[in-house]
Amino acid sequence: MLFAEYQRYQYARSPLIEVICQLRFPTILTINSGEPADFQEAIRQEFPRYAARKEQLPPKVVGAGGPNAKVEPQSPITNHSFISADGLWKINLTKDFIALSTLRYTNWEDFALRLDKPLAQFIQVYQPAFFQRVGLRYLNAISKKRLGLTDLLWDDLIRSPYLGILGEPDVDETKVGRSTLETELSLEDGARMKIHAGPGLINGGKQDPEPKFILDGDFSRAGNLTADKVPDTLEVLHRYAERFFHGAILPELHEAMDPTPMEE
Repeated sequence: MLFAEYQRYQYARSPLIEVICQLRFPTILTINSGEPADFQEAIRQEFPRYAARKEQLPPKVVGAGGPNAKVEPQSPITNHSFISADGLWKINLTKDFIALSTLRYTNWEDFALRLDKPLAQFIQVYQPAFFQRVGLRYLNAISKKRLGLTDLLWDDLIRSPYLGILGEPDVDETKVGRSTLETELSLEDGARMKIHAGPGLINGGKQDPEPKFILDGDFSRAGNLTADKVPDTLEVLHRYAERFFHGAILPELHEAMDPTPMEE
């Protein structure tokens, strides 16, 4: 079942390659017009490296559907990055969102703890009126080679709802160039889920030509959420993310990832 309750596990051979939490807020122009020095000073011990880049937004259509519709260019935005000494954790800040991402996720409790201080400092410095969207994304890339499962098919490792044509017994998966599942679903508690599932190459296969099975789950909640609502919202999104992953994998894959039960 997609959202059944599962025992929580920590995997020694986790397929997670990135976890991202993004919080969008009504535009704060001062973030785009100056350097966020006060915010940097508050988080500099944990995120000592800084970089900034200009990003050009796509043009927007003004008056769509009317007789005078036109395309207008948008001003570029500044994306401020605050990076940990080891390069594995990063805070991104723009005039519209703040995000925490990591390339070395261990468990939800650790991730939430690392988010707590930067988010609190952001709220203190910039005082956003509310958050328009809270999102949590888990990007998994499952490697048969890394897990010693090259003699098995994806049909032996992933449950059929996520396989598409690869779940058919007369289909040779080595001859399938592309087979992906794209799903968007409204959930309880005002949450939404967007899923991408299917074989793919990481970064176009430039450094690693092995096709991985991608399980990419993006969970979010929109609305005018005050700061005190964010922790509970993230807890809800995290529970959905865990249930999605466990509901997508079969026992053979679960065991190959070397699971250790976690205390509730």
